[in-house]
Amino acid sequence: MAAYGLWGLLPIFFKLLHHVGPFELVAQRVIWSLVLILILLAARRALGPLWAALSTPRLLLPLTASSLFIAINWTTYIWAVNDDHVIAASLGYFLNPLVNVALGVLVLKERLRRGQTLAIGVAAIGVAIMAAAALTTLWISIMLALSFAFYGLVRKLTPVAPMAGLGAETLILTPVALAYLGWLSGHGGLAFGQDNFTTVMLVVSGAMTTVPLVLFAVAAHRLPMATLGLLQFVAPLLQFLCGVLLFGETLSHGQMVSFALIWLGLILFASDSMAAARRNRPATA
Repeated sequence: MAAYGLWGLLPIFFKLLHHVGPFELVAQRVIWSLVLILILLAARRALGPLWAALSTPRLLLPLTASSLFIAINWTTYIWAVNDDHVIAASLGYFLNPLVNVALGVLVLKERLRRGQTLAIGVAAIGVAIMAAAALTTLWISIMLALSFAFYGLVRKLTPVAPMAGLGAETLILTPVALAYLGWLSGHGGLAFGQDNFTTVMLVVSGAMTTVPLVLFAVAAHRLPMATLGLLQFVAPLLQFLCGVLLFGETLSHGQMVSFALIWLGLILFASDSMAAARRNRPATA
């Protein structure tokens, strides 16, 4: 709940940094996330897997791909929040579990249960209505859903521990981040250091990136997958509520219908997952 709660309240955090460009925010997230991750890995004496991942060619290529996907996801999300498209961003993360299932079928050749097929079909109708009703912001939702789903797929297929993998990704992105920040500083556009509040918040952005991932990793080892699957909807729901209640974003009639269908699809999906977990429990025992 803490992990998903922090992710769900990220729009509030990034709104406080609306005066910072999205590319600088992503670059600062990379730098300060790396600092925190290295400290955590060093404290756990777990730097070995990080260096091993970076020095193994068969791991370095997929980690570079996952770095690109997460950078696209972060940049799109920050831009969407600060350009008043929080609702569109939340839709992307509502769609994410359904996109994950679709990738599982298409790429990993997994088989869908009847309930999952129905859930995806209902949600797909909702997305089609959204496409017709909100063409200008649909790309945000699709970009966020696809980039995070492909990120998860690559990480699933790459045999690297979660923290070591995240450290490798941030290290891969660090040269680009430093180069961009150096260029920005040379052109007088660097927000870091302009005032104490901005500087502190940019440093904290590293913790806002890393801490939820650490909390999630701990929870994932202790909770059933069905429980994790249901809890993942907490984050986009909180983002949606932030957009409507805090930032005054409005929904068109088409968006209301599409959201209703997508949420119906998610309810069907979650119900099917819970039923499957109950059926499998005796066999697992």
